[in-house]
Amino acid sequence: MRLRVEFTTEPFDLDEAPAHAVVGREIVTGAGLDAVDVGPFGNTAEGEGQKVLAAVDALLRRSLEAGATRVSLQVNVIARDAEDAT
Repeated sequence: MRLRVEFTTEPFDLDEAPAHAVVGREIVTGAGLDAVDVGPFGNTAEGEGQKVLAAVDALLRRSLEAGATRVSLQVNVIARDAEDAT
């Protein structure tokens, strides 16, 4: 299964990226995911299901530890493997 994750962390700081935002970006860029896009107000990445889920687990744990007070997260199935369809 192929998944897409979209996420933001809060609180926002328009002057400088807070530690929790930096941590979140480091996780998705280092997780071996495809089509990673990081931005000031949201981030997206796609990849094989298990890699995305592992990145989401790390993202939640580490960004909260780094000071995030909210993580907004959406995960979408964008393709199923042939084995999943049977």
